[in-house]
Amino acid sequence: MKPIITASEYVSESAGPRPPVLLDVRWQLGGPDGRTEYEAGHIPGAVFIDLESELSGPAGSGGRHPLPDPEAFGAVMRRAGVGQDTPVVVHDGAQGWAAARAWWLLRWTGHDDVRVLDGGLAAWTGELTTSVPEPDQGDFRPRPGALALLDADGAAKLARSGLLLDARAAERYRGEVEPIDRVGGHIPGAVSAPTTQNLDDDGRFLSAASLASRFSDLGADAGTQVGVYCGSGVSAAQEVLALELAGHPAALYAGSWSQWTADASRPVATGPDPA
Repeated sequence: MKPIITASEYVSESAGPRPPVLLDVRWQLGGPDGRTEYEAGHIPGAVFIDLESELSGPAGSGGRHPLPDPEAFGAVMRRAGVGQDTPVVVHDGAQGWAAARAWWLLRWTGHDDVRVLDGGLAAWTGELTTSVPEPDQGDFRPRPGALALLDADGAAKLARSGLLLDARAAERYRGEVEPIDRVGGHIPGAVSAPTTQNLDDDGRFLSAASLASRFSDLGADAGTQVGVYCGSGVSAAQEVLALELAGHPAALYAGSWSQWTADASRPVATGPDPA
């Protein structure tokens, strides 16, 4: 199944026999609270999901946004009306970072029918509402392990034996700036691949052919194992989704740079991409 859906496709499916559950996961790193924005106006029927408290575990040695406990995540999804066989559509405000985090978690825990609204809320041209839905309880039960997941040792190994992509801005990769984490730079051997280059000027994903060409130029050839990390495992999920669109499955290093640098013994590289 294609991992994205257009706004017009969502409208059509919502009027059909199996309307999707719609999850609103608006979130910005250091930005306004997504729930406040949701309460000010959202797509009719959308259920708000909080990335900080519901799509992440407590910050600590596992990073700034470690994966949530699977059972707790399952409870959140059931309250939102997600069932084992319920189609799910997820959106955020733009960029697809937070929406892709929810997409990845649902896919990782065994839900097969989940897609990201391409372009996010900005692509929606219909009405907005302040009415908060009360969905029927779903029956989704998480079964973790359906997607590839890396730990720190696995990410280090993949940087040597395959292709490890760094989804952060290039200046953070190079170590020129680091506004959030303990130290700047990147995992030795990783290749810079900012998520902004997965989208067009309207904030929608590039075509599958364009994405395939992009990732091939970065070294994602047939047979190459690929992994992705970012600052805390959120924006990297958008890159995993872009790689899936390109036909190249990839593993997520969920702890990402915030976990990597929490251990001062792990090596840090700076400067441009390796030759």
